[in-house]
Amino acid sequence: MNFTDFKPKSENKPIGLHWLIEELGLVVAPPAVRSEAIRGARKTRIADGMVLEQYPLAYGPTDLFGHLRFAMRYEPVDLNVLAALFDKVDHKTVEAWIKSEPVGKYARRAWYLYEFLIGEMLDVPEVPPTENVLLLDPALHITTSGVRIRRQRVIDNLLGNRDYCPMIRRSDRLNAGLQWQLVEEAKKIIGGADPVLLARAVHYLFTKETKSSFAIEGEVPSTDRTLRFVAALGRADNFDTSDKQAFVELQNSIVDARYAQKDWRTVQNYVGQTASNFTEIVHFICPKPEDVPGLIDGWMRMVSRIEDGGVDPICAAAVTGFGFVFIHPFEDGNGRIHRFLIHHSLAKLKFAPQGILFPVSAAMLRDPKEYDAALNAFSSRIMPRIEYEMDDQQRLTVLNETNKLYRYYDATPQAEYLYEAVAETIHKDLREEIEFLEVFDKAMAAAKTVVDMPNARVSLLVRFVLQNHGTLSAKKRRQFPELRDEEIARIESGIFRAVTTELFA
Repeated sequence: MNFTDFKPKSENKPIGLHWLIEELGLVVAPPAVRSEAIRGARKTRIADGMVLEQYPLAYGPTDLFGHLRFAMRYEPVDLNVLAALFDKVDHKTVEAWIKSEPVGKYARRAWYLYEFLIGEMLDVPEVPPTENVLLLDPALHITTSGVRIRRQRVIDNLLGNRDYCPMIRRSDRLNAGLQWQLVEEAKKIIGGADPVLLARAVHYLFTKETKSSFAIEGEVPSTDRTLRFVAALGRADNFDTSDKQAFVELQNSIVDARYAQKDWRTVQNYVGQTASNFTEIVHFICPKPEDVPGLIDGWMRMVSRIEDGGVDPICAAAVTGFGFVFIHPFEDGNGRIHRFLIHHSLAKLKFAPQGILFPVSAAMLRDPKEYDAALNAFSSRIMPRIEYEMDDQQRLTVLNETNKLYRYYDATPQAEYLYEAVAETIHKDLREEIEFLEVFDKAMAAAKTVVDMPNARVSLLVRFVLQNHGTLSAKKRRQFPELRDEEIARIESGIFRAVTTELFA
């Protein structure tokens, strides 16, 4: 959706970041929040993740730094826009503004971000002792606990660093997720389960996550690769995200041996599909190979910062897992590692109870459109700003500088999506698997009161009966020649009495 869909009146003028983009011709993706000065009262309108904030005319700034000050005060920070702005505005002009407001908290925020993004110090003296100000407003952003910066007297509570720093806005959709008591709900489900039954459920969930993660890629893993991935998931909380060799070994364990790598990729790759005329439709272009080492190093430092910085576990998992797949540091296996990293964050930050895994990939597999929408929320914003060409061998070459597109981005859609996916897998996969095993055990016991069969035989029989809504089909009946018809009928009746009638509805 475009902001034009809001049909603003012709006299409504953008203010803040959108004014800076239009006035200076900044070539950036527009922020998800647009501010306008209007004749009338304060209003907020939201549609498809886009936010229109309308302010009375009195809020309207009159000059460039007025609009920047407005943005620092009222709008979520957008590092891509600010980086483009600071690249374009003469540093002497910025210095003069900051010196005119030496202890102004919005000027101090902008000053710190200038030096953070540009990598050069301004000729401005250190701020004298005064109250520290938070760089990001926690009411507008997900933040870390922060680091005190003496020079500007600000607390840097960004999620990342100059080399890699996504942002998460506190949207209405995300704020709703943050209010859900998901950890408590999971503990309640687990606490009410028999320990032996829970162990069986957990084993199944680990296997389900593995198979679902491969299935998303259209693959059916061998038994050996399945076991290796299950084992890796079991150690996810201890995975060292700062160790390149750990990633290489993980990639080697989950891909076909012919595509195992010893280092980050050195070729340009992309995600696409072949059209009927054999041309390639490009959906997503990965960072240039020469940009990967710097991006992944920044990503590693970001992960360390958010894991030590009190960040909400699901938000941490979103920027960790999705951030990795957007960088795409390997030629193969990135998607599986991205989903593995979601589990790493949830386990490392104690969101998932000890030894428990929520099969998020199963939720992704059930609703691929929603999963794709979370991925496309990133790719659709950067693709219009990537210039590329493709030769007749379908080798793609990126023609312009794209590094900042992957360094600074809005990760709000991925965090929103992941909250809902984790909630679904707790409500559905965890709860249903425990409930199913309880039902299955009751059905097994009921069948064995009729005929004391070996466990493997009765398990197979019960599975066939439950799958066929309470009766054994004629085709499957032939697999149990040792049972009499009247015994089969009694078993079916016993299973029906042992479990709820809703199971067969």
